[in-house]
Amino acid sequence: MDAAVRRLTATAAGTAGSHGASYEQMGAVWGITRQGARKKWPDAVVRTPATASAALELFGGTAELTPDPSSRRWTWTGRGADGEHGAAGADTGCATREEAAAHAGYATREEAAAHAGAFLQGHTAP
Repeated sequence: MDAAVRRLTATAAGTAGSHGASYEQMGAVWGITRQGARKKWPDAVVRTPATASAALELFGGTAELTPDPSSRRWTWTGRGADGEHGAAGADTGCATREEAAAHAGYATREEAAAHAGAFLQGHTAP
C-alpha cells in the first residue's frame, strides 16, 4: 500500500510540475518545505527556458505557443479538434489585420496557454 501511495503522489507531482507548478507550491500543498518537495520528487518540475516555444494538446486539438523576441510577448496558433484554426489576436475585435497584430500577444507563456486552451475547449470534435 505504501508503494502505491508513493507512486501516485509522484505521478501527481509530475503532472503538477509539467503544468507549471513549482516545488514551493507543491510543498505548500503537501505541508512540506520547497526543499522537501524537491528531494521527494526531484524530476517533477521541468525547467524550460522562458523563451522556448511550447506545444499544447487539449480537448483533441493542438496549439503552438511562440515567443516574439522583438516584443517580448507570447502568441499562439492552433487547430481545434473540429478543424477550426485560431490564433492570438483573432479575438481582439480589431478592424484590420495590422491592428490585430499590434494587439496580439500576451505577457507570459501561461497567459498565452490559457487563451489557446480556451480556444481548444471551444472547438472540440462534434
